[in-house]
Amino acid sequence: MTSEKELNKIIEAIDAQMKKDGISRRDALKMAGVGSAALMMGTSSASAATQAMASNAKGKIVIVGGGLAGVATAAKLRNSLSNPDITVIEPNPESVSYQPGQTLVASGLWKKSDIMYNTKDFMPKGVNWIQDKVVEFDPDNNQVKTSSGKTIGYDFLIVATGCVLDFGAIKGLEEVGDVYSLDKTDAARAQKILGKDGLCSIYFADGAVDTWTQMQKFVADAKAGKKVKGVFPEPHTAFKCGGAQKKMVNLVDARLNEAKARANAELNFFTNGGALFGVPIYHEAISNQMKARNVNVNFSHKFIEVDPKNKVAVLEKHWQEKGEFDEDLGEYEMVRKTQRIEAEYDFCHVIPPQKAPNEVANSPIGSAQGWVPVTKETLQHVKYPNIFSLGDVAAVPLGKTGGSARKQYNVVVENLIATMEGKPMTAAYDGYTVCPLITSIGTVMMAEFKWNPDGPGAVPAPSFPLDPAQERWLMWLLKAYMLKPMTVYGMLSGRA
Repeated sequence: MTSEKELNKIIEAIDAQMKKDGISRRDALKMAGVGSAALMMGTSSASAATQAMASNAKGKIVIVGGGLAGVATAAKLRNSLSNPDITVIEPNPESVSYQPGQTLVASGLWKKSDIMYNTKDFMPKGVNWIQDKVVEFDPDNNQVKTSSGKTIGYDFLIVATGCVLDFGAIKGLEEVGDVYSLDKTDAARAQKILGKDGLCSIYFADGAVDTWTQMQKFVADAKAGKKVKGVFPEPHTAFKCGGAQKKMVNLVDARLNEAKARANAELNFFTNGGALFGVPIYHEAISNQMKARNVNVNFSHKFIEVDPKNKVAVLEKHWQEKGEFDEDLGEYEMVRKTQRIEAEYDFCHVIPPQKAPNEVANSPIGSAQGWVPVTKETLQHVKYPNIFSLGDVAAVPLGKTGGSARKQYNVVVENLIATMEGKPMTAAYDGYTVCPLITSIGTVMMAEFKWNPDGPGAVPAPSFPLDPAQERWLMWLLKAYMLKPMTVYGMLSGRA
């Protein structure tokens, strides 16, 4: 855990770099927001201000999910209500662990202990924590049922369960099945196949540790003169941290260069889509980064299978061809074509397909796609006005990052309190999210973006007056040293 003395040294280094880039501490804090400013300056002004404006609204609030989004929401509500009645239902004793740090664990920069936290240490005072799992949702009767058989009623419900890692959707990984990122039983089952023979995944904490072991073996083989191949496929579904696979290929590249063994390694990146990023400026920047690092990029390749024994990843290459001409429409029918591609590997990092928990997807509060359907700006359920959702499980575009949750929980709290008070909702989420894209050990491109207010897609939303598509040491300092304390001690207190 970073000490206050170490944190002050880090802040001094960041200050010095910001000064070189023409950014003052005051401007930086304005960009980061009041919560982050209060955190970095060691004050409680944000909490004090919130308490002074506390609402007298009353109602029993149940939050399903006690991870980052759920606990931050509970803390903000506790700070914002004069007489709060808040219950968090969460089974995992380490649910608040810092998942964005798993890439740094996987590359040998951090240890598992650097990202693990006890939920009890961050559960807000006065909030009732039920250490159980919700298995049934009954929104028509305003109640949920837990795995132990308890029925819990509510006036208002917040769903922040996160998502499930669907390893079983990849042929060859059926035995791994569904995995919750911090579930120890799931991790033990996954480690029977993943974390050995070059096949690995950072998407659960123990998997990140195993990934570092596999990465070291891969680099050692290349350093010994062996010609090795790395395979980095993205899944075909929405997934947490859209930049994760790009970070992994860049970190492997960095470790190979460090060992002076890059020439012996072939790195192959596969994506199901037709671009490396949904925002054109970031797509172009990442394309140039991949080209500079001699990474082979393959578009329109769906990751469908892995053969751990023979160390082969299987992808379905797909494209469109003209079919028969339709006389009535005056156009050709487009026919989808596919080709099976087998990619041999010595190191293969797997990002699994991801989905909503079955308890959510198969309930009245779920949707055909599983995710909780909400109005994307207000985060209120489209059918049940006393239900809100945020984080990975909410059906909003671009939303599956900690950066999204940091913006969303403030919107949920403001709109929930307005609903409790019988007032119109005024807070609106603009789709902001951030991907601190690690481009090497020492540089990061801080890809911030939000929904395009003038049409479909997304647009850059930089917090700093710098070119957001540039790799910078300053952004590395923020990613590697400041984002964790800002998240763990700022967001989980409802202040950042």
